Amino acid sequence: MASDRLETLKQFLESRPDDCFVRYGLAQEYVKAEAFEDAIAQFDKILEIDQNYQAAYYHAGKTYEKMGRIDDARAMWERGVETSHRTGDAHARGELEAALDATK
Repeated sequence: MASDRLETLKQFLESRPDDCFVRYGLAQEYVKAEAFEDAIAQFDKILEIDQNYQAAYYHAGKTYEKMGRIDDARAMWERGVETSHRTGDAHARGELEAALDATK
């Protein structure tokens, strides 16, 4: 079933490659499949398309954390905090700061 979702999302991206929502869904499916490098590639592409896509910072950091790459996770969350200050997204900032605090 998960591979069906992966294939469906990949097909959607063929016609809408700049659709961050679809990319985010694909990244999450990769995380579920423990295809962490593929997930990171999708989160990176999301942030290339839209640097204000707050959820990508948080979940990319969590993915790095699952990979044992804590420094990369912290760097991603710090980027997200900077972005949240610029966009005024206090909710995202709180989640990102909590993630940072949990890895001290």
